[in-house]
Amino acid sequence: MEDNLKGPQGLKDQLSNAVKYDPNSPLGPQISDEELKKADKMKKELEDFKKKVVKKFPFIHFLSVLPANSFKFFEEDEGLVKEEIEKKPLHLIMLIPESEFKNIQKKIKPEVVKLCQETKQEIWVHIKTEVDLWNYGLDSKYEFMDAIASSFPLYDSGLLGNVRLANIHKNLVLRKFEKYVASYVIGGSIIRGTASKTSDVDTFVIIDDTDVKRMPRLQLLEKLRGMIWDYIREATALAGVTNPLNVQVYLLTDFWDSVKDANPVMFTFIRDGVPMYDRGTFLPWKLLLQMGKIKPSPEAVDKFMKYGEQNEGLVKRKMLDAMVDIYWGVVTPTQALVMLAGHAPPTPKELVSSTKKVLMDEEKVMTLKELKILEKAVKLFKDYEHGTLKEIPGKEIDLFLKESIEYDKSLKQIRKKLEDRLIEKDATKIYDEVFDLLKRSFGNKGKDVLIEEFDKELVGKGKIQKKFSAVLKDIAKAKQGVKAGKVSKLEMDNLRRDSDSLIRELIDYVQRIELVSVEKSVLQVKFGKDKKGELVLTKSGDFFVESGRVMKISSGKFKISDKKDLEKAIMETKDKLNVNLGSSVLNALEKELGEFEINL
Repeated sequence: MEDNLKGPQGLKDQLSNAVKYDPNSPLGPQISDEELKKADKMKKELEDFKKKVVKKFPFIHFLSVLPANSFKFFEEDEGLVKEEIEKKPLHLIMLIPESEFKNIQKKIKPEVVKLCQETKQEIWVHIKTEVDLWNYGLDSKYEFMDAIASSFPLYDSGLLGNVRLANIHKNLVLRKFEKYVASYVIGGSIIRGTASKTSDVDTFVIIDDTDVKRMPRLQLLEKLRGMIWDYIREATALAGVTNPLNVQVYLLTDFWDSVKDANPVMFTFIRDGVPMYDRGTFLPWKLLLQMGKIKPSPEAVDKFMKYGEQNEGLVKRKMLDAMVDIYWGVVTPTQALVMLAGHAPPTPKELVSSTKKVLMDEEKVMTLKELKILEKAVKLFKDYEHGTLKEIPGKEIDLFLKESIEYDKSLKQIRKKLEDRLIEKDATKIYDEVFDLLKRSFGNKGKDVLIEEFDKELVGKGKIQKKFSAVLKDIAKAKQGVKAGKVSKLEMDNLRRDSDSLIRELIDYVQRIELVSVEKSVLQVKFGKDKKGELVLTKSGDFFVESGRVMKISSGKFKISDKKDLEKAIMETKDKLNVNLGSSVLNALEKELGEFEINL
């Protein structure tokens, strides 16, 4: 009975006694159902904060809420003063690229502090880079990595999910094999900073096999790999990510044998890897490598020698890359000109047909020669995409580059023609819009007469600023000047800006004229102790407005109405109204307001 209670005694016993992963295991910080509910509520409250942070700093890797049981050691690590700790802030971690490290103190931190203050919650955001994250492992601060991996994500570009995946798998392996795990290390592209959203998460597990005497080494390794790889499915399900977890399992003795000869795989693993758990074996290897104490093996020398054999293939690949670069140098500015002509940018698939239709057939600014160069670029890239173009000679690249340079020169000339047409089109549009507004004010008169009326009635009487007199004359001159090519792009840009202001002034003036009769129907009413309201007389009925409340006067009584009905009545009335203040309206006012007086 006592023997059964003792549990596994060695690595061999561990292998034969499967243990199912328990989510409530004390191994590593876990989040309970209650904590998850709190975190979910917290996430909703912090949603606005997260949106502002991501909008302000779109380059961040992730923003998450740290587990409560990690607050203390993060506060100590950050060096929070006693006053801040007593506020019991909610601790968040924000991971940014290492390239933004120089901007933390001067730009990022002040903005984050400001956003925290706007939430009116006690929040402390720990701003870290990837280097800080990996240094926790290199400094043997595994509790920090556990806490970050278990943090509640507010935003994640993928890195946090990958770290969580590796950390959960680590805890599964640790629980199963306890002290026999010498090292659990994460490496690969995620550490080098070259990982994409779909990249594998590469980890390495080193198992101390020095106490195994009875099981053959090959059998031991295969059984270990099978069990550790089985945990991958469970870890992936728990982490909720789709990235593949790629786990390499090594026995400690085999690993040492490879390290002493600097096997290329081990060499890279030690160089790039970051321990998520280590019993003092991996970090010494890493230090020895940095000190140059691990010498490359003959196999490593052979591997580098093979680069000479690979040279031809690499150069051919570079040639194809050059062709792709030239292709984009042709396609992108072509799309820009189609946009300048007032059309949506065509996709590469539709580019040739759209360019022919817009620039050749409609605008007539492109020749067949330019179109042929565009067709060539699109065909080359299409063949490359479909895999039929395996290589391209250097002479072809030189010719293609020369044609693309000539094509670019032609595009600049085409742009000039399009901009000239755009200037003429805009000048005509501005002229028509401005003089249509003047005709609404002064009647259907000639250009010169309208300019005189504008100066006399609007500028002369102070209804419109004097500067607009010169703007109006410039608009009249521009319509004639563009035809002779005497208006530059800069002059047209300035005219657009000034004309916008003039058009706004004219629209306001015209609207004031049209609403004159309506304004006459609004009477000021004083009542009570310093109270004021407005009596609005319309064709559809009379209204009394006071402090945002709208009442309609009907059959000598006040009835509740709203702003929508009032505006509709005013629009229907306009200048058709004959103001008629009847006795029934006055009686209704007296009944509702008591004593009152009307300012006519």
